[in-house]
Amino acid sequence: MRALFIGDIVGSPGVKMVRRAVPLLIERERLDLVVANAENAANGSGLTPNLYRQLRQAGVDLITLGDHIYKKSEIISTLTAEDRICKPANYPPDAPGRDFAMATARDGTPVAALCLMGRTFMRSVDCPFRAADRVLPALADRARCVLVDVHAEATADKYLLGHYLKGRVSAVLGTHTHVPTADEQILAGGTAFITDVGMTGPYESILGRRIDRVLSTTISFIPSAFDVATGDPRLAGAIVDIDPVSGRGQSIRRVMITEADLDAWTNADSLR
Repeated sequence: MRALFIGDIVGSPGVKMVRRAVPLLIERERLDLVVANAENAANGSGLTPNLYRQLRQAGVDLITLGDHIYKKSEIISTLTAEDRICKPANYPPDAPGRDFAMATARDGTPVAALCLMGRTFMRSVDCPFRAADRVLPALADRARCVLVDVHAEATADKYLLGHYLKGRVSAVLGTHTHVPTADEQILAGGTAFITDVGMTGPYESILGRRIDRVLSTTISFIPSAFDVATGDPRLAGAIVDIDPVSGRGQSIRRVMITEADLDAWTNADSLR
């Protein structure tokens, strides 16, 4: 079973890249499942029901969120009604949303995804280790293939959760810092791991925001709107191959797709 996990979708450039790239990647990479973190999809902060539908129509099967989950309050109805989207599992019980999302992959494999928030330099949340211990038994009879999005600021938080969960889940994939790391590996017990899969959005930016706005505010301390940038949109993520019987991760590789890549693929397909 082959799954693509897409990192933080940022604003309209990120959504457009997903809508264009995912259908092509499903065919070219023979993907069975696509998971995406979409907490920054709505103008850089939050997600709306309309954008949720657009991502699902593009081929995204499961959606995770993070610390900006409720920035667009209209998403709450989607969080409570849909089973393809989840809140961070270590949010309080009264927080709207499900602890995990589930889908049947294209090869027929049941797959679950959940998100755990880090606690270093982040908003105070419940213990991610205890949240994992609570959720995973509930999935034991429902899905052997489990992908965990660790939405955290600190590299150590992500590594700690990777080692805590190794052998228990198929993959532990980091998000939130928007910069792809080069430490993809298979941990003991068959758990694919990477500290951060990167951002899907404009790379001519400061982590997705306009360079001029962030730079001027940093230098002058005069507040300005950190609008989403537009230049050099890319899709970043990781492709994980998973044994559908055991749920063990077998391989992991980073992907970084540019508009030029998509143009080349489209032109090549038109010549067939």
